[in-house]
Amino acid sequence: MTHSTAADNDRAYLALVSVWEEHTNIRVLVAYASRYGATQGIAERIAAALRQQGLEARVEATDRAGDPANYDAAVIGSAAYMLHWMKQATKFVQRNSKALAGRPVWLFSSGPLGTKTQDDKGRDLCEVLEPREIAEFKETVKPREHRVFFGAMDGSKLGFLHRFIYKMLANRDGALFPEGDFRDWTAIDAWAGSIAQVLKREG
Repeated sequence: MTHSTAADNDRAYLALVSVWEEHTNIRVLVAYASRYGATQGIAERIAAALRQQGLEARVEATDRAGDPANYDAAVIGSAAYMLHWMKQATKFVQRNSKALAGRPVWLFSSGPLGTKTQDDKGRDLCEVLEPREIAEFKETVKPREHRVFFGAMDGSKLGFLHRFIYKMLANRDGALFPEGDFRDWTAIDAWAGSIAQVLKREG
């Protein structure tokens, strides 16, 4: 009959810790394209929620983000203008489509403004305003889900072209582009939490 020593117990403990860390240190890339900061804020909030669930989340702008192949999963988002993602986000997904197709991916877009959740025909704005690029991405990277979140508008941060549009007569009193922060942080937190639960269950 053999007796385990303190050293044996330590080795067994370290082996269990190693196995536990292997299955819990899920690395997630949260990449974003943001022109005025609202979408960046959403990406940072998603990463924070993932970390609270015990995942490792790194936030990077898509024009500086590393290879998604170095991560276990990815969450990628972009500000949307005129039903299109920003070019740097689109190029990031296209350039890394093979790596992204081989791991769990979630996509999000930021764009709608105001408090109305439906258009004049009673349709959900978040469904109607899905950017054109998402159809392509559903074929190439097969994301688990794409979500549209309301954005934010700060007139003082706008570039020349957007400031010109913002000041047009048609936008008097913010009729077309209301100013304010319309991001639904509760919905964003819940979405990030659901991603974390899926990854922990599958990881």
